[in-house]
Amino acid sequence: MMTSFFDQFASPSFLGIPLIAVAIALPWVLFPTPSSRWMNSRLTTIQAWFINRFTSQLLMPLNVGGHKWALMLTSLMVFLITINMLGLLPYTFTPTTQLSLNMGLAVPLWLATVIIGMRNQPTVALGHLLPEGTPIPLIPVLIIIETISLFIRPLALGVRLTANLTAGHLLIQLIATAVFVLLPMMPTVAILTAAVLFLLTLLEVAVAMIQAYVFVLLLSLYMQENV
Repeated sequence: MMTSFFDQFASPSFLGIPLIAVAIALPWVLFPTPSSRWMNSRLTTIQAWFINRFTSQLLMPLNVGGHKWALMLTSLMVFLITINMLGLLPYTFTPTTQLSLNMGLAVPLWLATVIIGMRNQPTVALGHLLPEGTPIPLIPVLIIIETISLFIRPLALGVRLTANLTAGHLLIQLIATAVFVLLPMMPTVAILTAAVLFLLTLLEVAVAMIQAYVFVLLLSLYMQENV
């Protein structure tokens, strides 16, 4: 039984070919493409309004140099939200429950912010490793601690997204299994459990959007330190 609960996180395959590439590429097909007409559809208008609002909020604390990342961060945000939301549908696979995929997104982007900081302002970037006014005996210890915290950042990004989505999917499957088991024996308890399942599903929808926003927001904060 416990093995079947975790089967939903296994990468699907067809004829020995992994389908995770299809799951990653599918969201881009669903996005409406803007047209050259003056009047767009409601869906395209809502999409453009959401992207404009998110971009303005994301780039507000950044200087002009950080605005070059606007297109990539906004695309990453929309991509993560779409994948997380599609993963809540029945008989679907959520690629962001795979730690390898999340680390593949987190490590290169984090490393890019560090390299940009070292190239543009190496003194300021290295200055983050040693807070101002540190007593001399604590300097070696603080440098080691700050270096470890710097290298833990991409791991925290990937693990946070993976853990939150995995825990939500497991809770939904556990409660849904309890509803089917309790329905013939205790219908009243099963109905109450189904109500809890509905509320948990709404919560998981919010988590899917919030975790995508937190992932991109933390990347923008790391960029703010180095740009």
